[in-house]
Amino acid sequence: SVVELWGCSSTSLKDCAEQSHAWLMTTTNPIPQEEQQQEKSTSFQNTMVLPLLADPSLSSWRFSVHTLGTKFTRDEQDTMRQTFRGILDQVKGPVRLKEPQCEYLLIREIELDGMGSPVSVLSSTDDKNNNDNHDSNNGPAKKRQQKRHCADAIAFYFGRVLGGARQENRGLERYTLKNRPYLGPTSMDAELSFVMTSLAQVRTGTIAFDPFVGTGSILLACALRGAYVVGSDIDIRVLRGKGGDQTIWKNFEYYNLPRPEIVRSDNSLYARHFRHHQRLQQAQGPASSSTIAEPLYDAIVTDPPYGIRAGARKIGSKFDQPRPVLEENRHDHIAQTKVYQVSDVMSDLLDVAARTLVMGGRLVYIIPSFQDFNPETDLPRHDCLVLLYSCYQPFGNELGRRIVVMKKIAQYDEAKRSDYAKTIWINGAASAEKCANLRDKIVEKAKQKPGYEERAAIRKQKRKAHKESKKEEKRAKKQQTTQEA
Repeated sequence: SVVELWGCSSTSLKDCAEQSHAWLMTTTNPIPQEEQQQEKSTSFQNTMVLPLLADPSLSSWRFSVHTLGTKFTRDEQDTMRQTFRGILDQVKGPVRLKEPQCEYLLIREIELDGMGSPVSVLSSTDDKNNNDNHDSNNGPAKKRQQKRHCADAIAFYFGRVLGGARQENRGLERYTLKNRPYLGPTSMDAELSFVMTSLAQVRTGTIAFDPFVGTGSILLACALRGAYVVGSDIDIRVLRGKGGDQTIWKNFEYYNLPRPEIVRSDNSLYARHFRHHQRLQQAQGPASSSTIAEPLYDAIVTDPPYGIRAGARKIGSKFDQPRPVLEENRHDHIAQTKVYQVSDVMSDLLDVAARTLVMGGRLVYIIPSFQDFNPETDLPRHDCLVLLYSCYQPFGNELGRRIVVMKKIAQYDEAKRSDYAKTIWINGAASAEKCANLRDKIVEKAKQKPGYEERAAIRKQKRKAHKESKKEEKRAKKQQTTQEA
């Protein structure tokens, strides 16, 4: 956005408000020392800004608060707005949150590290386990170090938005999830999808692939940037959709985009599912025995399953000796699936990226993480890929997610596949564990907070009521169909 800066401060929000108010109330332009004999001219604020604020027919407005890298409640944001009461008193027009004529913007900046994430600091807290068993004879409670993100402001900026991407909800209103015919519980929101495709350098003429396509939100963002898109998923129910207008293809038709190439596939068996026939090494040379497909994709952009809202599955049976599929049933057989460990999900994703990306192609994916997650040692690596960015988005004091960007820098050697697999996790099982069992870890953290049992009981009642309403709706529909027949 283009913002007309009225005031800024590196000391306090109040100082920023005072500077902004002083700028607005300036009635004449300052005169240089050598031009003291000239008459003072009326200021820009007095001739252009204040009349606009004073005219109710021209100054419908809203006050936006942009907190970079931090999250504040609505009440906390309202407190920040009240600091600028002296300026707001000059605005005579009505408040209009949607499509206002004027937007005033407060930006609260915090310190970020080289990866664009909030800087982490160590703080001392009392050890809860020690306090529970604390006895006056045992001495003072022990202190333990806890890593947290520093949310202290380093600067404040206030001004009027003149135009740009912030207007009309950053231009994304047309692509919000609520406008799409087909959605699922894990559909990626439009803004984050566009951020990922931008980091992946997806553009017109490129080929983009999502191996965990789901309802196709990321693939749709790639197509909107002009890419040729390919997606795969192991869940045939998601790919088929709910019937009628609720399919992946209807989402693409809604935006007048070409139909994507969608395949049911297991990413752990990519090399078996995507291969070509034996090819000629040269025009008249001997046939090669390799059936490995050549690098194809300019970008792989995906949100892998981590078991928080959707569990990961791969082809396989829970039985040691499953019943074989008869030959006459193979043409429409849907293979059984079993649990897909998160560490294997990541290992296979990087292996597929190293195999199939062109040189310089990018892999962009999302990975949830807790505060103890160290991107330098806990992110999976591959000898053919280099880490470019790790952008962290905190959800609270404990959990967040990272957008990870990697670039292919070396050709994949099939003979070294086992060697590649050994170096995926820098610290071995300890690093892999940081990405595993995230749902269980989240539940354990939630149970430690006061009031968890009450909130869990309320959620259970709501789920039960929703389930009963669905059953009642289904019975009513069935009864109506019977009566019509």
